Amino acid sequence: MKYTIGVDLGGTNIAVGIVNENYEIVKKGSVPTLAQRGPEPIVHDMAELCKKLLAECEIAMDDVTGAGIACPGTVNPATGIVEYANNIKFSDFPLVALFSKEMDMPAENVKIGNDANLAALGEAVAGAAKGASSSVMITLGTGVGGGVILDGKMLMGCAFGGAELGHTVIELNGRQCSCGRKGCFEAYCSATALVKLTKEKFETTSGTLMHEMCENDINRVGGKTAFAAMKKGDKAGAEVVDAYISYLACGVANLINIFQPEVFTIGGGVSGEGDNLLVPLKEKVCEQIYSKDKTLKTDLRIATLGNDAGIIGAAAFANDK
Repeated sequence: MKYTIGVDLGGTNIAVGIVNENYEIVKKGSVPTLAQRGPEPIVHDMAELCKKLLAECEIAMDDVTGAGIACPGTVNPATGIVEYANNIKFSDFPLVALFSKEMDMPAENVKIGNDANLAALGEAVAGAAKGASSSVMITLGTGVGGGVILDGKMLMGCAFGGAELGHTVIELNGRQCSCGRKGCFEAYCSATALVKLTKEKFETTSGTLMHEMCENDINRVGGKTAFAAMKKGDKAGAEVVDAYISYLACGVANLINIFQPEVFTIGGGVSGEGDNLLVPLKEKVCEQIYSKDKTLKTDLRIATLGNDAGIIGAAAFANDK
């Protein structure tokens, strides 16, 4: 049996998994990123964690085919350089060169890619989109990440910054987005945006179940507040959820109209709502997609790999020669 190392480098944690030929994680672990230290100590900790997990599994380096690294920001797989990643303070950093040196592994056996793209690849090879030749994935977290797989290949764009799906506009001159544009998908459909929608309803109503749940303290409003209240019959909570899913349906329908994937997967924290999110979303999306009258339609699914998607996707990318 041969193995591949998958690394998911995040702003908070470094997650590493030893992945077998069936894209199953046989061992995984994590350490804090401590991004303020700068890139070199981070890469050292990545390598040390990889070595530790290999030792615990009694896997020799001769049985490791390579390593893949999922990294936020603009990543150039051709050069192995992270051109820019604001959350971990990387700028024109030769990640592959340093990591391969730390691991005593040939640089040609190490590949890097954008974390959202590789999460989509992970779902395509081992998760909710397994078996589909084309799939799109969005993650509803602090922002809205995205990845596109067409004919089994990641869409990366000419400057390796493609598939920034969260920064397509769904409301002209709408809410300000952190990217500088207004009305972005991310500004309406991230978990952060859901909290904002909930707080706006909180401020314009009183005596709702949401107020009771949060003890009338707006600072206690979170991403689960509106859904939790809606499930218990709260009208205000239901209105927030309906508005949020309406925005989400607009963005999803746009992406389906562009790519027409076999499978569209939704991950990230908000996807944990399961059918309470997916069932009404499917109904709203079906009303808007161009192919709504056709028998063959994109299948909307909740992502299944969770935080493992980046690890598995990184390993799969490393094995794609």
